[in-house]
Amino acid sequence: MVRKLSLLFAGALMGASAMSLVYGAPSSTANAAGSETYKQLAIFGDIFERVRAQYVTPPDEKALVENAINGMLTSLDPHSSYMNAEAAKDMRVQTKGEFGGLGIEVTMENELVKVITPIDDTPAAKAGVRAGDYISEIDGEEVRGLSLNDAVEKMRGLVNTPIKLTILREGADKPVEITVVRDIIKVKAVKYRVEEDVGYIKITSFTEKTYDDLEEAIGKIKDQIPADKLKGYVLDLRLNPGGLLDQAVSVSDTFLDRGEIVSTRGRDPKDISRFDARPGDDIDGKPLIVLVNGGSASASEIVAGALQDHRRATVVGTTSFGKGSVQTIIPLSENGALRLTTALYYTPAGKSIQGKGIAPDIKVEQPLPEDLEGRDVTRGESDLRGHIKGVEEDDEGSGSAAYVPPDPKDDVQLALALDLLRGVKSDPAFPPNPDRAVMNQ
Repeated sequence: MVRKLSLLFAGALMGASAMSLVYGAPSSTANAAGSETYKQLAIFGDIFERVRAQYVTPPDEKALVENAINGMLTSLDPHSSYMNAEAAKDMRVQTKGEFGGLGIEVTMENELVKVITPIDDTPAAKAGVRAGDYISEIDGEEVRGLSLNDAVEKMRGLVNTPIKLTILREGADKPVEITVVRDIIKVKAVKYRVEEDVGYIKITSFTEKTYDDLEEAIGKIKDQIPADKLKGYVLDLRLNPGGLLDQAVSVSDTFLDRGEIVSTRGRDPKDISRFDARPGDDIDGKPLIVLVNGGSASASEIVAGALQDHRRATVVGTTSFGKGSVQTIIPLSENGALRLTTALYYTPAGKSIQGKGIAPDIKVEQPLPEDLEGRDVTRGESDLRGHIKGVEEDDEGSGSAAYVPPDPKDDVQLALALDLLRGVKSDPAFPPNPDRAVMNQ
């Protein structure tokens, strides 16, 4: 499949194993290592010195240490890792939701950077970059031979600095040169539109701006559809890899009036944190349907699980990814950081979805197009080597197909959601009964 990347992520687009983030220091100090541990560390030091001194070519010592650290962390689970200064910076860019750049979504095709679309009202759009353009040179350097990550990194940079793009454009008899001045690009974490009498809201990721973007989307939908005409809302969390835990809590709270949203439980049985909803339902009790699939992970599963357990929303689609772990970001020296799994999260009903996922109330399989038939597009935590086995994980595992058609007309999951909200179709699971909410006692 063609790899796709937004400039926001700068070569580190969060996949379905994306993390929920909690910034801070460890909650407790580590136990002192035993004598046997120190013996093993001495063996490691001896091996490191022999590799450094005797390997056939001089190795990169910094890379040796980083790889050794990551080897230790990835042996724990797929989501723990060490981030050097550059990786930690990229992670902060991901979660902040804004960056210095051009404002284009790109992919790599035929060894060139292809523009999927310029983001509206950004430097790239204003300079004349068009969807379908191929970038062949960046500041005079050939794109061929570069990875997508390398190319994206070259296009990012300080605000108010220029960059020259050489573009191959269909219909042009020679390359087009465009100079773009970088600016702050604020990527919307929430997209919305009005489907006649239904408000459609898609959350693409959980960054620092997600809650604010969601509030703005709800306000604009209310402005466009009179309250007496508004049948309800569709909250689309498909292909949403997750992100910040606090944003998942805030998004859930948007639709809930009371009760627990999620709890996290660490290594110590006493290490339990609970997050509760505050009074106030921002969509005024209107019916709500949540869409999920195998690409819905982490923070998006927190939202789907909370709304499902409270019987506030009906979940439609296929089983979600099943990432029920929380990563703490621990700052280290030289601007690096440790991303360490420190807890598992549980839905209001006390269910762990680690390796299990959120099962929809109404299962609807999305047909695959011809070019994807026969390919494995299933995504799930339970398929990841070394994943933490969930307390409720079984042989069926988690996850499902992670595909959403680009044309809403082909979207059977969305079509059912709209039909349910409009009363064209019915199902025992819709509307859900809040009196039958399932809460952990």
